[in-house]
Amino acid sequence: MQSKVLGRVCSTLKPTCMQHCQRVTPSLSALQSRLYSSGQEADVVVIGSGPGGYVAAIKAAQLGMNTVCIEKEATLGGTCLNVGCIPSKALLNNSHYYHMAHSEDFKNRGIEVAQVSLNLEKFMGAKLAAVKALTGGIVHLFKQNKVTLIKGHGKITGANEVTALKEDGSSEVVKTKNIVIATGSEVTPFPGIEIDEKTVVSSTGALSLSAVPKKLVVIGAGVIGLELGSVWGRLGAEVTAVEFLNSIGGIGIDGEVSKTFQRTLGKQGIKFKLGHKVTGAQQEGANIRVSIENAKDPSKKEELDCDVLLVCVGRRPYTINLGLEELGIERDEKGRIPVNSRFQTVIPNIYAIGDCIHGPMLAHKAEDEGIVCMEGIGGGPVHIDYNCVPSVIYTHPEVAWVGRSEEDLKTDGVEYKVGKFPFAANSRAKTNNDTDGFVKVLGDKVTDRLLGVHIIGPSAGELIAEAVLAMEYGASCEDIARTCHAHPTCSEAFREANVAAAFGKPINF
Repeated sequence: MQSKVLGRVCSTLKPTCMQHCQRVTPSLSALQSRLYSSGQEADVVVIGSGPGGYVAAIKAAQLGMNTVCIEKEATLGGTCLNVGCIPSKALLNNSHYYHMAHSEDFKNRGIEVAQVSLNLEKFMGAKLAAVKALTGGIVHLFKQNKVTLIKGHGKITGANEVTALKEDGSSEVVKTKNIVIATGSEVTPFPGIEIDEKTVVSSTGALSLSAVPKKLVVIGAGVIGLELGSVWGRLGAEVTAVEFLNSIGGIGIDGEVSKTFQRTLGKQGIKFKLGHKVTGAQQEGANIRVSIENAKDPSKKEELDCDVLLVCVGRRPYTINLGLEELGIERDEKGRIPVNSRFQTVIPNIYAIGDCIHGPMLAHKAEDEGIVCMEGIGGGPVHIDYNCVPSVIYTHPEVAWVGRSEEDLKTDGVEYKVGKFPFAANSRAKTNNDTDGFVKVLGDKVTDRLLGVHIIGPSAGELIAEAVLAMEYGASCEDIARTCHAHPTCSEAFREANVAAAFGKPINF
């Protein structure tokens, strides 16, 4: 009771007071968990061990809750660590090195390398080593934080009960005070095209091809399609991306950035068929014939030949066979679980986070939700500013953004100003011979508050963190312009863009 009262009071206190409260929250949560444990086997059961689930389970345990995590796959970490974020980044990083050594890039730097070749088996081995280390690390974290792991498919069989359905046909019932659904997402199938993960592949199969394709057709020019297309393009494949929209990069990307991005990837050899849709695919021996048509004029049809077809049309929430219907927990038209601001479903002690609820399907978004959800269960305040959740595309150059785009601001009628700075004028980018792209910041025309940041260029995924922090604390463009940045660094481009927004012109351009 004391913890619940404190949680309500804390939500109205000043930040300085809340900092004090947060220092005593763990001990209060531990007391609360002991009260919860009376007659219960667990304080909380988390279904799923992806980024949202495993982080939620560890946070719950750190708050003193008796925590159980149920995972149906052989290894922990969900899609992200096993067949998503981590293996794709390993391939992206190493394929970039290969591309640099194999192209004129090294020669232009005065580095002469003869007879560069690809050992695909070792190339894939490096990816597997990274995945193994990180998934094994979660097992260690669970043990360190005393999270109980149960293998099996977690199904909610009562408001206070989860049953783990095991591969051998047996089951294990766990009684619990709270349940958190963190089951993530799965590949969205393409109607009429059967995926065999050998020649017609999803993102999963594209991470483990046994040979470099001669011709690769990618259905979809969103984040996943562009990243995996880049990997195989760098290794020698002729890549063509077919996209229904008239731009690349997916939802949320700034229009100007998208156009620059397309031009840059085009120079790297990736071809685009924008404003087109795939109508079918036919296997003819080792060749796959892909039928496409113009999205606006179906009479304009084409056929593309390839030896590997990559289907990247998005992901959908994994919310089947969880026992939701039996409990009256409905799903929306996209299969997502509706929740309130505290991540509660229509049953107050059953929560959901991550890809299976509304919002971008991002690992870091799921992690944050897992943490604040558990803090809420422990009696603390719950708040996430989704406008401060960044997005990154890990191609080369990288693309990253946070906050509002120009298109968003125009739609909402917000008066804004723009500050831009090209990496071609940045000293570190120049010395690294990596000058494609720019930083673009959007500030409120009246208050100067930073509203959005869009970066295409070197280390964009790292640079965006400063923008997120600035927006989280309500910084103005002038605040950032007057903050000293180390020289020479690519981060100076971010400062210069804010100088341009705050004072009308950057210093070094």
